[in-house]
Amino acid sequence: MKNEQRKSVGSQESAVGGQYPKLFTIDYRLPTPDYPPFTKYVMINKCQTGDFDEIYDIINDAASAYRGIIPEDRWHDPYMPKDELKKQIDEGVEFYSYTEDDQILGVMGIQFKGDVTLIRHAYVRTSSRNKGIGSKLLEYLSSIAKTPVLIGTWADANWAIAFYERHGFRLLSKKETVQLLHKYWSIPERQVDTSVVLANEDWKS
Repeated sequence: MKNEQRKSVGSQESAVGGQYPKLFTIDYRLPTPDYPPFTKYVMINKCQTGDFDEIYDIINDAASAYRGIIPEDRWHDPYMPKDELKKQIDEGVEFYSYTEDDQILGVMGIQFKGDVTLIRHAYVRTSSRNKGIGSKLLEYLSSIAKTPVLIGTWADANWAIAFYERHGFRLLSKKETVQLLHKYWSIPERQVDTSVVLANEDWKS
């Protein structure tokens, strides 16, 4: 019989309080001596305290893409020190992870700010880029937002801007960007000057 291939994607509630979806992908073919059955499990879950070091590692690994792109005076090594990451979490950024076969490959933060929701710190391991991981995290976090979603990124990070635009976000004017960055973000004025804000379709300018 001709070897057949089929891929299925489904979702079910996780065992952690039934709050977060467990996504799984099953890729299987009729087994042969050279090709046994293969199953790959994928999960998007809210990060826990014990994930802190992995969040830190992923952010600083992925942030290497910004080296030489963002203003030199805004670059740090590491890009996000542990005390800054802890400060972000203390201020309400909730990180979610994309895990494949028990390995965290990407993280993305969400911050609920009353009348808006911010997507913060979206990073995928360098070795796992261009595999749709960022898209899956963004789609999931957007789905749990109850208010218009705003995203800030560096003005010169053209690939990041294009990524968000492909997912239905639009660039806001410079005037509106500055107003929103002052209202909803706590960042240095220099970063305000060199950043852009994108909004989903729920945002009314």
